[in-house]
Amino acid sequence: MPLSIAPLNVAVEVKKIGAEDKVKKHLFELGIVAGSRVTVLASDGGNVILLVKEGRLCLDRGLASKIIVAVA
Repeated sequence: MPLSIAPLNVAVEVKKIGAEDKVKKHLFELGIVAGSRVTVLASDGGNVILLVKEGRLCLDRGLASKIIVAVA
């Protein structure tokens, strides 16, 4: 399922990132890669707020919909 519709407060595992290489590299630097676990804290309006490792990260809904996840 796309990250943009993942359930709140449930750990999910990133399976695939369908974005340009430049964007994938940036997400890699932020700790979002295939196999990593993230938790959706909020999904309001056009943004998705994630818990990645020890920090919070906000992604726009368009990018979040390109990240495919599965419940861990």
